[in-house]
Amino acid sequence: MLNAVTDLSDPALWARPDLPEIIDDLRGEGPVQLTATAEDGPVWSVISYREAVQVLRSPVVFSSEQGSLLGSGEGLTPAGVGKMMALCDPPRHRELRAPATAAFSPGRSRAAAPGILEMARGLFDRALTEARVDLVDVVSALPLAVMCDLLDVPEADRDMVVRVCDQAFLGDTAEQRRAGHQQLIPYLLHQVMRRRLDPGDDLISTMATHRIGGRLLPIEDVVLNLDNIVVGGVQTVRHASAMGLLTLAQRPDLWRLVQSGSVDMDSVVDELLRWTSVGLHTLRTATEDVELGGRTIRRGERVVVWTWPANHDPEAFTQPHEIVFDRSPNRHLALGLGAHYCIGAPLAKAELGAVFSAAVERLASIEPIGAPQYNRSLINFGLERLPALLTAR
Repeated sequence: MLNAVTDLSDPALWARPDLPEIIDDLRGEGPVQLTATAEDGPVWSVISYREAVQVLRSPVVFSSEQGSLLGSGEGLTPAGVGKMMALCDPPRHRELRAPATAAFSPGRSRAAAPGILEMARGLFDRALTEARVDLVDVVSALPLAVMCDLLDVPEADRDMVVRVCDQAFLGDTAEQRRAGHQQLIPYLLHQVMRRRLDPGDDLISTMATHRIGGRLLPIEDVVLNLDNIVVGGVQTVRHASAMGLLTLAQRPDLWRLVQSGSVDMDSVVDELLRWTSVGLHTLRTATEDVELGGRTIRRGERVVVWTWPANHDPEAFTQPHEIVFDRSPNRHLALGLGAHYCIGAPLAKAELGAVFSAAVERLASIEPIGAPQYNRSLINFGLERLPALLTAR
Protein backbone atom coordinates (compact mmCIF):
# COMPACT_ATOMS: atom_id res chain seq x y z
CA MET A 1 0.00 0.00 0.00
CA LEU A 2 1.27 3.45 -0.92
CA ASN A 3 2.17 5.59 2.10
CA ALA A 4 1.36 9.13 1.01
CA VAL A 5 1.15 10.61 4.51
CA THR A 6 4.86 11.31 5.04
CA ASP A 7 6.58 12.83 2.01
CA LEU A 8 10.22 11.97 2.55
CA SER A 9 11.11 13.97 -0.56
CA ASP A 10 10.00 17.22 1.09
CA PRO A 11 13.21 18.93 2.31
CA ALA A 12 11.22 20.76 5.01
CA LEU A 13 10.64 17.42 6.74
CA TRP A 14 14.33 17.02 7.55
CA ALA A 15 14.46 20.36 9.40
CA ARG A 16 11.58 19.56 11.73
CA PRO A 17 12.45 19.35 15.44
CA ASP A 18 10.25 16.27 15.80
CA LEU A 19 12.05 14.42 12.98
CA PRO A 20 13.26 11.58 15.25
CA GLU A 21 9.71 10.80 16.35
CA ILE A 22 8.39 10.98 12.78
CA ILE A 23 11.02 8.58 11.46
CA ASP A 24 10.74 6.20 14.40
CA ASP A 25 6.97 6.01 13.92
CA LEU A 26 7.38 5.45 10.19
CA ARG A 27 10.01 2.76 10.73
CA GLY A 28 7.61 1.05 13.10
CA GLU A 29 5.32 0.43 10.13
CA GLY A 30 8.12 -1.49 8.37
CA PRO A 31 11.74 -1.07 7.21
CA VAL A 32 10.75 -0.73 3.54
CA GLN A 33 7.66 1.15 2.38
CA LEU A 34 6.15 2.34 -0.87
CA THR A 35 6.05 6.12 -0.55
CA ALA A 36 5.03 9.06 -2.73
CA THR A 37 7.49 11.72 -3.89
CA ALA A 38 6.79 15.17 -5.28
CA GLU A 39 8.74 14.85 -8.54
CA ASP A 40 9.53 11.19 -9.05
CA GLY A 41 6.33 9.30 -8.36
CA PRO A 42 6.14 6.28 -6.04
CA VAL A 43 9.42 4.78 -4.78
CA TRP A 44 10.36 2.08 -2.31
CA SER A 45 11.77 3.89 0.71
CA VAL A 46 14.37 2.11 2.84
CA ILE A 47 14.42 3.58 6.36
CA SER A 48 16.33 0.90 8.26
CA TYR A 49 20.07 0.29 8.50
CA ARG A 50 20.09 -3.42 7.69
CA GLU A 51 18.11 -3.08 4.48
CA ALA A 52 20.08 0.04 3.52
CA VAL A 53 23.30 -1.98 3.74
CA GLN A 54 21.73 -4.74 1.67
CA VAL A 55 20.88 -2.30 -1.12
CA LEU A 56 24.17 -0.41 -1.12
CA ARG A 57 26.26 -3.58 -1.15
CA SER A 58 24.37 -5.16 -4.06
CA PRO A 59 25.05 -3.15 -7.24
CA VAL A 60 24.13 -6.13 -9.42
CA VAL A 61 20.60 -6.25 -8.00
CA PHE A 62 20.21 -2.57 -7.17
CA SER A 63 21.67 -0.63 -10.08
CA SER A 64 22.79 3.00 -10.43
CA GLU A 65 22.39 3.03 -14.19
CA GLN A 66 18.88 4.51 -14.15
CA GLY A 67 19.85 7.29 -11.77
CA SER A 68 21.45 7.69 -8.36
CA LEU A 69 19.43 10.64 -7.01
CA LEU A 70 15.83 11.75 -6.98
CA GLY A 71 14.98 14.89 -8.88
CA SER A 72 15.17 13.89 -12.54
CA GLY A 73 11.40 13.38 -12.73
CA GLU A 74 9.17 10.32 -12.94
CA GLY A 75 10.24 7.91 -15.67
CA LEU A 76 13.20 10.05 -16.75
CA THR A 77 16.81 8.88 -16.87
CA PRO A 78 19.48 11.49 -16.12
CA ALA A 79 22.13 12.42 -18.65
CA GLY A 80 25.50 10.77 -18.17
CA VAL A 81 24.32 7.21 -17.58
CA GLY A 82 27.23 4.86 -18.19
CA LYS A 83 29.63 7.80 -18.39
CA MET A 84 29.77 8.92 -14.75
CA MET A 85 30.95 7.02 -11.68
CA ALA A 86 27.69 7.81 -9.93
CA LEU A 87 25.61 6.49 -12.83
CA CYS A 88 27.17 3.15 -13.63
CA ASP A 89 27.86 -0.19 -12.03
CA PRO A 90 30.99 -2.36 -11.81
CA PRO A 91 33.13 -3.05 -13.78
CA ARG A 92 32.60 0.22 -15.66
CA HIS A 93 32.40 2.06 -12.34
CA ARG A 94 35.88 0.85 -11.35
CA GLU A 95 37.34 1.99 -14.67
CA LEU A 96 36.02 5.52 -14.24
CA ARG A 97 36.97 5.70 -10.56
CA ALA A 98 40.56 4.53 -11.09
CA PRO A 99 42.20 7.79 -12.28
CA ALA A 100 40.83 9.80 -9.35
CA THR A 101 41.60 7.29 -6.61
CA ALA A 102 45.17 8.40 -5.93
CA ALA A 103 44.17 12.07 -5.55
CA PHE A 104 41.84 11.19 -2.68
CA SER A 105 43.87 8.45 -1.04
CA PRO A 106 44.18 8.30 2.77
CA GLY A 107 47.93 8.91 2.50
CA ARG A 108 47.59 12.07 0.41
CA SER A 109 44.77 13.32 2.60
CA ARG A 110 46.89 12.84 5.74
CA ALA A 111 49.77 14.68 4.09
CA ALA A 112 47.46 17.56 3.15
CA ALA A 113 45.83 17.77 6.60
CA PRO A 114 48.31 20.24 8.22
CA GLY A 115 47.90 22.70 5.36
CA ILE A 116 44.12 22.33 5.43
CA LEU A 117 44.13 23.02 9.17
CA GLU A 118 46.12 26.21 8.62
CA MET A 119 43.57 27.31 6.01
CA ALA A 120 40.74 26.67 8.48
CA ARG A 121 42.50 28.65 11.21
CA GLY A 122 42.90 31.55 8.81
CA LEU A 123 39.19 31.49 7.95
CA PHE A 124 38.17 31.78 11.60
CA ASP A 125 40.84 34.42 12.33
CA ARG A 126 39.42 36.57 9.52
CA ALA A 127 35.85 35.88 10.63
CA LEU A 128 36.66 37.15 14.11
CA THR A 129 37.41 40.60 12.68
CA GLU A 130 33.74 40.95 11.68
CA ALA A 131 30.93 42.00 14.02
CA ARG A 132 28.75 39.19 12.68
CA VAL A 133 29.27 36.53 10.03
CA ASP A 134 27.35 34.01 7.99
CA LEU A 135 28.96 30.83 9.24
CA VAL A 136 27.95 28.96 6.08
CA ASP A 137 30.02 31.37 4.01
CA VAL A 138 32.95 31.04 6.42
CA VAL A 139 33.14 27.26 6.21
CA SER A 140 32.27 27.10 2.49
CA ALA A 141 35.57 28.75 1.62
CA LEU A 142 37.56 25.75 2.83
CA PRO A 143 36.25 22.92 0.61
CA LEU A 144 36.18 25.30 -2.33
CA ALA A 145 39.83 26.22 -1.84
CA VAL A 146 40.87 22.59 -1.34
CA MET A 147 38.97 21.40 -4.41
CA CYS A 148 40.22 24.24 -6.58
CA ASP A 149 43.79 23.51 -5.49
CA LEU A 150 43.28 19.85 -6.38
CA LEU A 151 42.02 20.81 -9.84
CA ASP A 152 44.44 23.76 -10.19
CA VAL A 153 41.54 26.15 -10.89
CA PRO A 154 42.81 29.71 -11.40
CA GLU A 155 41.98 32.15 -8.62
CA ALA A 156 39.94 34.34 -10.98
CA ASP A 157 37.55 31.46 -11.71
CA ARG A 158 36.87 30.28 -8.17
CA ASP A 159 33.87 32.45 -7.34
CA MET A 160 32.15 31.22 -10.50
CA VAL A 161 32.84 27.61 -9.59
CA VAL A 162 31.23 27.90 -6.15
CA ARG A 163 28.25 29.82 -7.56
CA VAL A 164 27.39 27.17 -10.13
CA CYS A 165 28.02 24.39 -7.60
CA ASP A 166 25.41 25.98 -5.35
CA GLN A 167 22.89 26.05 -8.14
CA ALA A 168 23.67 22.52 -9.27
CA PHE A 169 22.97 21.00 -5.85
CA LEU A 170 20.80 23.57 -4.09
CA GLY A 171 18.43 24.70 -6.84
CA ASP A 172 14.77 24.36 -5.84
CA THR A 173 13.79 22.60 -9.08
CA ALA A 174 15.31 19.99 -11.38
CA GLU A 175 15.57 22.67 -14.08
CA GLN A 176 17.59 24.96 -11.81
CA ARG A 177 19.90 22.12 -10.80
CA ARG A 178 20.49 21.16 -14.43
CA ALA A 179 21.23 24.79 -15.27
CA GLY A 180 23.98 24.81 -12.65
CA HIS A 181 25.65 21.77 -14.15
CA GLN A 182 25.25 23.24 -17.64
CA GLN A 183 27.22 26.31 -16.58
CA LEU A 184 30.00 24.31 -14.95
CA ILE A 185 30.41 21.78 -17.75
CA PRO A 186 31.61 24.21 -20.50
CA TYR A 187 34.23 25.54 -18.11
CA LEU A 188 35.44 22.05 -17.27
CA LEU A 189 35.44 21.12 -20.97
CA HIS A 190 37.77 24.03 -21.73
CA GLN A 191 40.10 22.99 -18.91
CA VAL A 192 40.11 19.33 -19.99
CA MET A 193 40.94 20.23 -23.61
CA ARG A 194 43.75 22.51 -22.52
CA ARG A 195 45.30 20.03 -20.13
CA ARG A 196 45.02 17.07 -22.45
CA LEU A 197 47.42 18.99 -24.67
CA ASP A 198 49.57 20.32 -21.84
CA PRO A 199 49.02 18.22 -18.71
CA GLY A 200 50.14 19.26 -15.26
CA ASP A 201 50.17 17.71 -11.81
CA ASP A 202 46.47 18.06 -11.01
CA LEU A 203 43.30 15.98 -11.05
CA ILE A 204 41.96 17.45 -14.30
CA SER A 205 45.19 16.52 -16.09
CA THR A 206 45.21 13.04 -14.56
CA MET A 207 41.68 12.31 -15.75
CA ALA A 208 42.15 14.03 -19.11
CA THR A 209 45.12 11.78 -19.95
CA HIS A 210 43.74 8.55 -18.44
CA ARG A 211 43.59 5.54 -20.77
CA ILE A 212 41.36 2.49 -20.60
CA GLY A 213 42.51 -0.40 -22.77
CA GLY A 214 45.05 1.89 -24.41
CA ARG A 215 42.46 4.53 -25.36
CA LEU A 216 42.05 7.92 -23.80
CA LEU A 217 38.93 8.27 -21.68
CA PRO A 218 36.37 10.14 -23.85
CA ILE A 219 36.35 13.85 -23.12
CA GLU A 220 32.64 13.79 -22.31
CA ASP A 221 33.25 11.14 -19.64
CA VAL A 222 36.12 13.15 -18.15
CA VAL A 223 34.01 16.32 -17.96
CA LEU A 224 30.96 14.63 -16.45
CA ASN A 225 33.01 12.92 -13.75
CA LEU A 226 34.85 16.12 -12.89
CA ASP A 227 31.50 17.89 -12.62
CA ASN A 228 30.35 15.23 -10.17
CA ILE A 229 33.59 15.41 -8.13
CA VAL A 230 33.62 19.22 -7.93
CA VAL A 231 30.00 19.63 -6.88
CA GLY A 232 30.05 16.73 -4.45
CA GLY A 233 33.39 17.68 -2.94
CA VAL A 234 32.41 21.25 -2.21
CA GLN A 235 28.83 20.75 -1.06
CA THR A 236 29.22 17.70 1.19
CA VAL A 237 31.91 19.31 3.34
CA ARG A 238 30.16 22.67 3.30
CA HIS A 239 26.93 21.34 4.77
CA ALA A 240 28.39 18.73 7.10
CA SER A 241 30.72 21.34 8.62
CA ALA A 242 28.03 24.03 8.98
CA MET A 243 25.51 21.58 10.44
CA GLY A 244 28.18 20.16 12.74
CA LEU A 245 29.15 23.60 14.04
CA LEU A 246 25.49 24.47 14.61
CA THR A 247 25.16 21.28 16.64
CA LEU A 248 28.19 22.18 18.77
CA ALA A 249 26.98 25.77 19.19
CA GLN A 250 23.63 24.50 20.47
CA ARG A 251 25.31 22.09 22.88
CA PRO A 252 27.90 23.90 25.03
CA ASP A 253 28.63 20.65 26.85
CA LEU A 254 29.73 19.04 23.59
CA TRP A 255 31.66 22.17 22.57
CA ARG A 256 33.63 22.04 25.82
CA LEU A 257 34.22 18.31 25.40
CA VAL A 258 35.73 18.78 21.93
CA GLN A 259 37.64 21.87 23.05
CA SER A 260 39.21 19.96 25.95
CA GLY A 261 40.84 17.52 23.56
CA SER A 262 39.55 14.57 25.57
CA VAL A 263 37.79 13.07 22.56
CA ASP A 264 39.49 11.87 19.40
CA MET A 265 38.82 14.24 16.49
CA ASP A 266 38.38 11.38 14.02
CA SER A 267 35.59 10.04 16.25
CA VAL A 268 34.06 13.51 16.49
CA VAL A 269 34.00 13.79 12.70
CA ASP A 270 32.40 10.39 12.24
CA GLU A 271 29.73 11.01 14.86
CA LEU A 272 28.82 14.41 13.44
CA LEU A 273 28.67 12.86 9.97
CA ARG A 274 26.26 10.24 11.32
CA TRP A 275 24.26 12.79 13.28
CA THR A 276 23.81 15.30 10.45
CA SER A 277 23.60 12.85 7.50
CA VAL A 278 23.49 15.75 5.04
CA GLY A 279 23.53 13.51 1.96
CA LEU A 280 19.91 12.53 2.47
CA HIS A 281 19.37 9.73 0.01
CA THR A 282 20.68 7.32 -2.60
CA LEU A 283 18.55 6.07 -5.49
CA ARG A 284 18.79 2.62 -7.06
CA THR A 285 16.71 0.59 -9.55
CA ALA A 286 15.97 -3.11 -9.10
CA THR A 287 17.34 -5.26 -11.95
CA GLU A 288 15.27 -8.27 -10.90
CA ASP A 289 12.43 -9.19 -8.59
CA VAL A 290 13.80 -9.23 -5.04
CA GLU A 291 12.60 -9.47 -1.45
CA LEU A 292 13.67 -6.55 0.74
CA GLY A 293 12.48 -5.95 4.27
CA GLY A 294 9.51 -8.24 3.79
CA ARG A 295 8.39 -6.48 0.60
CA THR A 296 8.59 -7.69 -2.99
CA ILE A 297 10.43 -5.22 -5.19
CA ARG A 298 9.73 -5.78 -8.88
CA ARG A 299 12.28 -5.40 -11.64
CA GLY A 300 12.45 -1.77 -12.78
CA GLU A 301 11.06 -0.32 -9.58
CA ARG A 302 13.07 2.37 -7.82
CA VAL A 303 14.47 2.03 -4.32
CA VAL A 304 15.62 4.97 -2.20
CA VAL A 305 17.95 4.51 0.76
CA TRP A 306 17.28 7.36 3.21
CA THR A 307 20.54 8.08 5.00
CA TRP A 308 19.27 9.91 8.07
CA PRO A 309 16.81 7.16 9.10
CA ALA A 310 19.41 4.44 8.51
CA ASN A 311 21.97 6.34 10.59
CA HIS A 312 19.44 6.78 13.40
CA ASP A 313 18.18 3.20 13.47
CA PRO A 314 18.19 1.84 17.06
CA GLU A 315 18.84 -1.65 15.73
CA ALA A 316 22.23 -0.47 14.44
CA PHE A 317 23.16 2.34 16.85
CA THR A 318 22.79 2.47 20.62
CA GLN A 319 21.19 5.78 21.62
CA PRO A 320 20.76 6.77 17.95
CA HIS A 321 19.25 10.16 18.79
CA GLU A 322 22.13 11.11 21.07
CA ILE A 323 25.58 12.38 20.10
CA VAL A 324 28.16 9.92 21.42
CA PHE A 325 31.66 10.99 20.43
CA ASP A 326 33.30 7.76 21.58
CA ARG A 327 30.80 5.61 19.66
CA SER A 328 32.57 2.45 18.52
CA PRO A 329 32.08 0.98 16.08
CA ASN A 330 30.45 3.77 14.11
CA ARG A 331 29.56 2.20 10.79
CA HIS A 332 27.44 5.10 9.57
CA LEU A 333 26.33 5.44 5.96
CA ALA A 334 26.83 9.20 5.65
CA LEU A 335 29.48 8.70 2.95
CA GLY A 336 27.86 5.68 1.35
CA LEU A 337 28.92 2.05 1.32
CA GLY A 338 30.19 -0.57 -1.08
CA ALA A 339 31.29 0.16 -4.63
CA HIS A 340 29.95 3.72 -4.49
CA TYR A 341 31.51 4.65 -1.15
CA CYS A 342 32.49 8.31 -1.48
CA ILE A 343 35.77 8.50 -3.37
CA GLY A 344 36.65 11.71 -1.54
CA ALA A 345 35.89 10.37 1.96
CA PRO A 346 39.48 10.63 3.32
CA LEU A 347 39.83 14.21 2.10
CA ALA A 348 36.35 15.18 3.31
CA LYS A 349 37.13 13.85 6.78
CA ALA A 350 40.42 15.76 6.83
CA GLU A 351 38.57 18.96 5.94
CA LEU A 352 35.86 18.41 8.54
CA GLY A 353 38.48 17.65 11.19
CA ALA A 354 40.24 20.89 10.30
CA VAL A 355 37.04 22.95 10.56
CA PHE A 356 36.04 21.54 13.94
CA SER A 357 39.60 21.69 15.31
CA ALA A 358 40.14 25.28 14.19
CA ALA A 359 36.74 26.35 15.51
CA VAL A 360 37.27 25.10 19.07
CA GLU A 361 40.87 26.34 19.01
CA ARG A 362 40.10 29.88 17.85
CA LEU A 363 36.58 30.42 19.24
CA ALA A 364 35.18 30.53 22.75
CA SER A 365 31.66 30.28 21.40
CA ILE A 366 29.33 30.58 18.41
CA GLU A 367 26.08 32.43 19.07
CA PRO A 368 23.54 31.96 16.24
CA ILE A 369 21.47 35.05 15.44
CA GLY A 370 17.88 33.96 15.03
CA ALA A 371 16.65 30.58 13.82
CA PRO A 372 18.84 28.57 11.40
CA GLN A 373 17.83 28.97 7.76
CA TYR A 374 17.78 25.57 6.06
CA ASN A 375 18.12 25.02 2.33
CA ARG A 376 15.60 23.27 0.11
CA SER A 377 17.92 20.60 -1.25
CA LEU A 378 17.04 16.92 -1.09
CA ILE A 379 20.54 16.03 -2.27
CA ASN A 380 22.77 17.84 0.21
CA PHE A 381 20.47 19.05 2.96
CA GLY A 382 21.89 21.71 5.21
CA LEU A 383 21.95 25.38 6.07
CA GLU A 384 21.30 28.16 3.60
CA ARG A 385 22.53 30.78 6.05
CA LEU A 386 23.67 30.81 9.67
CA PRO A 387 24.19 34.39 10.91
CA ALA A 388 26.23 34.28 14.08
CA LEU A 389 28.35 36.18 16.54
CA LEU A 390 31.76 34.67 17.13
CA THR A 391 33.68 35.18 20.36
CA ALA A 392 37.43 34.71 20.34
CA ARG A 393 38.91 32.20 22.72
